[in-house]
Amino acid sequence: MKLFSSKQRTKIYFKRTVIPATFLFASFPAFSQDIVTLYTTREPGLIKPLLDSWTKSSGINVNTVYIKDGMLERIKAEGKNSPADLLMTVDAGNLIDLVEAGVTQPVESEILKTAIPANLRGENNHWFALSMRARVLYAEKNFPIDSLHYEQLASPEYKGRVCMRSGQHPYNTALIAAMIAHHGEEKAEEWLHGLKTNLSRKATGGDRDIARDILGGICDIGLANSYYVGHMKNAKEGTDARKWGDAIKVIKPAFVQGGTHVNITGAAVARYAPNKENAIKLMEYLISVPAQQQYAKANFEYPVLKGVDLDSVIRTTIGEIDVDKIPLTDIVKNRKQASLLVDKVGFDQ
Repeated sequence: MKLFSSKQRTKIYFKRTVIPATFLFASFPAFSQDIVTLYTTREPGLIKPLLDSWTKSSGINVNTVYIKDGMLERIKAEGKNSPADLLMTVDAGNLIDLVEAGVTQPVESEILKTAIPANLRGENNHWFALSMRARVLYAEKNFPIDSLHYEQLASPEYKGRVCMRSGQHPYNTALIAAMIAHHGEEKAEEWLHGLKTNLSRKATGGDRDIARDILGGICDIGLANSYYVGHMKNAKEGTDARKWGDAIKVIKPAFVQGGTHVNITGAAVARYAPNKENAIKLMEYLISVPAQQQYAKANFEYPVLKGVDLDSVIRTTIGEIDVDKIPLTDIVKNRKQASLLVDKVGFDQ
């Protein structure tokens, strides 16, 4: 029997193994005990400081693969040979798409289940929320009302006073899906008709454009995500973004007999994770107090862990939120109906 050195055996192994080019760079360290491979759609500047802190404290290195689009397609193409351990993305819908495609696995972790409420994690613990962004109302700074229900946005008193981005944008289809979860499809359609009637301009642009148009006198109120407030109000003096931020106040809306709608950044353990235990440890770290504090400051997001301090601008401008209790899994189930309603009422036309 011919014996080979460890170096020769490594060469023979790689000659006999077909490794897709898309993750060749990640395959060699994937089975090491001190590594975890993270696929994420989050921007490097937001997540890298957290990962560096974890590596420093745990001794486990993070092989991070930043993916702008097509995470699900990539995971499916890699199949059982995927080096991915943890999948992190923005929007509950994206997480549930991963689950429904069969590329995740359930996780047993008392730390995660204790820290994260049931409405912010997946069925059978296939995914967990790590941070939240609330769908709030930007309003002209002298707007005389400090509280409002989402349902009231369809009231005739706001005709010609509301700005919105496209109804087909995931931020808004998620809110419409939540409206369906609360009131049923027929009532949600009525609400969407009323909201369209109240638009002061075509539903277009981005969330920050709503603050811009409030400053320009085009509208008085508009739906947008909470974290943009931190970006605008922390922008450099004299910039357009700072002017937009200074022109608005924020109202925390809620559903009638419900709470404020949120969406999330979350993570799931990949179905064929070579380093499953490390992936779980990383998720557990990401909902620890130090990591949640970094989330709050890095992108002005809401922590999922109770008791963690908010960023100072978010705390003074918006404050704590009463998160809607309907599970995100139930809301996401209505995404298709929500999208169809947007087209049915011609919301973006």
